[in-house]
Amino acid sequence: MTRFLVIRHGQTKWNLVEKFRGRADIELDEVGTKQAEVTARRVAQWRISAIYSSPLQRAFATASILARHLSLEVESLPELIDVDYGEWQGLSPEEVAVKDSDLYAEWLTNPHAVRFPKGESLSEVRERVVSAVEKLTAQHSGEDVVLVSHKVVCQVFILTMLGMDNSRFWQVAQDVNAINLFEVRDNVPTAVFLNDTCHLEALRTNKFEFQSWRK
Repeated sequence: MTRFLVIRHGQTKWNLVEKFRGRADIELDEVGTKQAEVTARRVAQWRISAIYSSPLQRAFATASILARHLSLEVESLPELIDVDYGEWQGLSPEEVAVKDSDLYAEWLTNPHAVRFPKGESLSEVRERVVSAVEKLTAQHSGEDVVLVSHKVVCQVFILTMLGMDNSRFWQVAQDVNAINLFEVRDNVPTAVFLNDTCHLEALRTNKFEFQSWRK
Protein backbone atom coordinates (compact mmCIF):
# COMPACT_ATOMS: atom_id res chain seq x y z
CA MET A 1 0.00 0.00 0.00
CA THR A 2 1.26 3.46 -0.95
CA ARG A 3 0.20 6.51 1.03
CA PHE A 4 0.09 10.00 -0.47
CA LEU A 5 0.05 12.98 1.87
CA VAL A 6 -1.03 15.81 -0.41
CA ILE A 7 -0.33 19.19 1.18
CA ARG A 8 -1.18 22.69 0.04
CA HIS A 9 1.59 25.24 0.59
CA GLY A 10 1.57 27.76 3.44
CA GLN A 11 0.23 31.30 3.41
CA THR A 12 1.62 34.04 1.17
CA LYS A 13 0.76 37.72 0.95
CA TRP A 14 -1.40 36.86 -2.07
CA ASN A 15 -3.57 34.64 0.11
CA LEU A 16 -4.65 37.76 1.99
CA VAL A 17 -5.97 39.51 -1.11
CA GLU A 18 -8.17 38.22 -3.89
CA LYS A 19 -5.85 37.59 -6.82
CA PHE A 20 -5.35 34.77 -9.27
CA ARG A 21 -1.89 33.45 -8.31
CA GLY A 22 -1.11 30.65 -10.73
CA ARG A 23 2.51 30.62 -11.89
CA ALA A 24 3.43 33.87 -10.07
CA ASP A 25 6.41 32.86 -7.93
CA ILE A 26 5.42 34.22 -4.53
CA GLU A 27 7.28 33.62 -1.27
CA LEU A 28 5.77 32.31 1.94
CA ASP A 29 5.02 35.09 4.40
CA GLU A 30 5.87 34.88 8.12
CA VAL A 31 2.62 33.10 8.93
CA GLY A 32 3.13 30.64 6.07
CA THR A 33 6.55 29.72 7.42
CA LYS A 34 5.08 29.09 10.87
CA GLN A 35 2.33 26.99 9.31
CA ALA A 36 4.89 24.83 7.55
CA GLU A 37 6.81 24.31 10.80
CA VAL A 38 3.64 23.16 12.56
CA THR A 39 2.71 20.95 9.61
CA ALA A 40 6.15 19.33 9.70
CA ARG A 41 5.56 18.18 13.26
CA ARG A 42 2.23 16.66 12.21
CA VAL A 43 3.70 14.88 9.20
CA ALA A 44 6.49 13.39 11.33
CA GLN A 45 4.03 10.77 12.62
CA TRP A 46 4.29 8.97 9.25
CA ARG A 47 7.38 7.18 7.95
CA ILE A 48 7.90 9.44 4.97
CA SER A 49 10.17 8.07 2.26
CA ALA A 50 10.16 10.99 -0.16
CA ILE A 51 8.96 14.58 -0.54
CA TYR A 52 8.01 16.02 -3.92
CA SER A 53 7.08 19.63 -4.57
CA SER A 54 5.92 22.08 -7.16
CA PRO A 55 8.94 24.09 -8.31
CA LEU A 56 7.28 27.38 -7.29
CA GLN A 57 8.94 28.79 -4.18
CA ARG A 58 5.83 28.99 -1.96
CA ALA A 59 5.42 25.23 -2.33
CA PHE A 60 9.12 24.37 -2.41
CA ALA A 61 9.80 26.39 0.76
CA THR A 62 6.93 24.59 2.51
CA ALA A 63 8.32 21.24 1.38
CA SER A 64 11.85 22.22 2.44
CA ILE A 65 10.69 22.93 5.98
CA LEU A 66 9.00 19.52 6.10
CA ALA A 67 12.12 17.89 4.67
CA ARG A 68 14.39 19.48 7.24
CA HIS A 69 12.32 18.03 10.08
CA LEU A 70 12.30 14.61 8.39
CA SER A 71 15.98 14.60 7.33
CA LEU A 72 15.00 14.25 3.67
CA GLU A 73 15.65 16.11 0.44
CA VAL A 74 12.94 17.74 -1.65
CA GLU A 75 12.57 16.69 -5.27
CA SER A 76 10.99 19.21 -7.62
CA LEU A 77 8.16 17.66 -9.65
CA PRO A 78 6.93 19.79 -12.59
CA GLU A 79 3.57 18.01 -12.66
CA LEU A 80 2.74 19.64 -9.31
CA ILE A 81 3.15 23.25 -10.50
CA ASP A 82 0.15 25.53 -10.10
CA VAL A 83 -2.43 26.01 -12.83
CA ASP A 84 -1.49 28.46 -15.58
CA TYR A 85 -4.07 31.25 -15.35
CA GLY A 86 -2.59 32.94 -18.42
CA GLU A 87 -3.90 36.48 -18.82
CA TRP A 88 -5.77 36.27 -15.50
CA GLN A 89 -2.63 35.83 -13.43
CA GLY A 90 -2.17 38.64 -10.92
CA LEU A 91 -5.67 40.04 -11.49
CA SER A 92 -8.43 40.36 -8.90
CA PRO A 93 -11.85 38.76 -9.46
CA GLU A 94 -13.30 42.23 -10.04
CA GLU A 95 -10.72 42.92 -12.76
CA VAL A 96 -11.37 39.57 -14.42
CA ALA A 97 -15.14 40.11 -14.24
CA VAL A 98 -14.67 43.29 -16.27
CA LYS A 99 -12.05 41.89 -18.64
CA ASP A 100 -13.76 38.53 -19.38
CA SER A 101 -17.21 38.68 -17.82
CA ASP A 102 -18.73 35.69 -19.62
CA LEU A 103 -15.71 33.44 -19.10
CA TYR A 104 -15.47 34.43 -15.44
CA ALA A 105 -19.14 33.56 -14.92
CA GLU A 106 -18.46 30.23 -16.61
CA TRP A 107 -15.50 29.63 -14.27
CA LEU A 108 -17.75 30.08 -11.23
CA THR A 109 -20.46 27.76 -12.55
CA ASN A 110 -18.82 25.34 -15.00
CA PRO A 111 -15.11 25.31 -14.18
CA HIS A 112 -14.45 22.16 -16.21
CA ALA A 113 -15.50 24.00 -19.39
CA VAL A 114 -13.01 26.86 -19.01
CA ARG A 115 -9.61 27.30 -20.56
CA PHE A 116 -7.91 30.39 -19.18
CA PRO A 117 -6.88 32.88 -21.89
CA LYS A 118 -3.34 31.90 -22.94
CA GLY A 119 -3.33 29.46 -20.01
CA GLU A 120 -4.48 25.98 -19.04
CA SER A 121 -7.73 24.12 -18.47
CA LEU A 122 -8.54 21.84 -15.55
CA SER A 123 -8.35 18.86 -17.89
CA GLU A 124 -4.71 19.70 -18.60
CA VAL A 125 -4.02 19.94 -14.88
CA ARG A 126 -5.67 16.55 -14.46
CA GLU A 127 -3.49 14.98 -17.13
CA ARG A 128 -0.32 15.89 -15.26
CA VAL A 129 -1.81 14.86 -11.91
CA VAL A 130 -2.64 11.41 -13.31
CA SER A 131 0.86 11.15 -14.75
CA ALA A 132 2.39 11.96 -11.36
CA VAL A 133 0.19 9.50 -9.47
CA GLU A 134 0.95 6.65 -11.86
CA LYS A 135 4.67 7.31 -11.78
CA LEU A 136 4.96 7.72 -8.02
CA THR A 137 2.69 4.79 -7.17
CA ALA A 138 5.01 2.51 -9.14
CA GLN A 139 8.16 4.14 -7.81
CA HIS A 140 7.13 4.17 -4.13
CA SER A 141 5.14 0.98 -3.71
CA GLY A 142 4.50 0.37 -0.01
CA GLU A 143 5.88 3.76 1.03
CA ASP A 144 4.53 7.03 2.43
CA VAL A 145 5.11 10.01 0.13
CA VAL A 146 4.49 13.74 0.58
CA LEU A 147 3.36 15.92 -2.34
CA VAL A 148 3.33 19.69 -1.80
CA SER A 149 1.35 21.69 -4.32
CA HIS A 150 -1.29 24.39 -4.82
CA LYS A 151 -5.01 24.87 -4.27
CA VAL A 152 -6.21 24.07 -7.80
CA VAL A 153 -3.81 21.15 -8.25
CA CYS A 154 -4.79 19.69 -4.86
CA GLN A 155 -8.48 20.02 -5.73
CA VAL A 156 -8.01 18.26 -9.06
CA PHE A 157 -5.83 15.61 -7.38
CA ILE A 158 -8.62 14.86 -4.91
CA LEU A 159 -11.25 14.64 -7.65
CA THR A 160 -9.00 12.32 -9.63
CA MET A 161 -8.38 10.01 -6.69
CA LEU A 162 -12.09 9.90 -5.87
CA GLY A 163 -13.06 9.13 -9.47
CA MET A 164 -15.02 12.39 -9.80
CA ASP A 165 -14.93 14.64 -12.84
CA ASN A 166 -13.75 18.24 -12.92
CA SER A 167 -17.31 19.60 -12.91
CA ARG A 168 -17.25 18.95 -9.13
CA PHE A 169 -14.28 21.27 -8.69
CA TRP A 170 -16.01 23.77 -6.40
CA GLN A 171 -17.19 20.99 -4.11
CA VAL A 172 -13.64 20.42 -2.89
CA ALA A 173 -12.17 22.77 -0.28
CA GLN A 174 -8.42 23.28 0.16
CA ASP A 175 -7.18 25.66 2.84
CA VAL A 176 -3.56 26.77 3.16
CA ASN A 177 -1.32 24.02 4.56
CA ALA A 178 -4.19 21.53 4.56
CA ILE A 179 -3.24 17.84 4.56
CA ASN A 180 -5.06 15.21 2.50
CA LEU A 181 -4.28 11.54 3.01
CA PHE A 182 -4.88 8.84 0.39
CA GLU A 183 -4.01 5.16 0.55
CA VAL A 184 -3.53 3.27 -2.73
CA ARG A 185 -3.92 -0.51 -2.47
CA ASP A 186 -3.92 -2.63 -5.65
CA ASN A 187 -4.21 0.61 -7.65
CA VAL A 188 -7.44 1.53 -5.84
CA PRO A 189 -7.22 4.87 -3.97
CA THR A 190 -9.04 5.47 -0.68
CA ALA A 191 -9.46 8.88 0.93
CA VAL A 192 -8.56 8.68 4.63
CA PHE A 193 -9.09 12.39 5.32
CA LEU A 194 -9.36 15.64 3.33
CA ASN A 195 -8.55 19.32 3.94
CA ASP A 196 -7.34 18.60 7.47
CA THR A 197 -6.00 21.73 9.18
CA CYS A 198 -6.32 20.70 12.83
CA HIS A 199 -2.52 20.98 13.17
CA LEU A 200 -2.89 24.75 12.59
CA GLU A 201 -5.26 25.26 15.50
CA ALA A 202 -2.55 26.69 17.75
CA LEU A 203 -1.85 29.39 15.19
CA ARG A 204 -5.55 30.16 14.83
CA THR A 205 -5.94 30.69 18.57
CA ASN A 206 -3.26 33.37 18.24
CA LYS A 207 -5.73 35.11 15.91
CA PHE A 208 -3.97 34.41 12.63
CA GLU A 209 -6.59 34.28 9.90
CA PHE A 210 -6.37 32.21 6.75
CA GLN A 211 -8.58 33.02 3.79
CA SER A 212 -10.12 30.41 1.53
CA TRP A 213 -11.36 31.92 -1.73
CA ARG A 214 -12.15 30.58 -5.19
CA LYS A 215 -8.94 31.62 -6.85
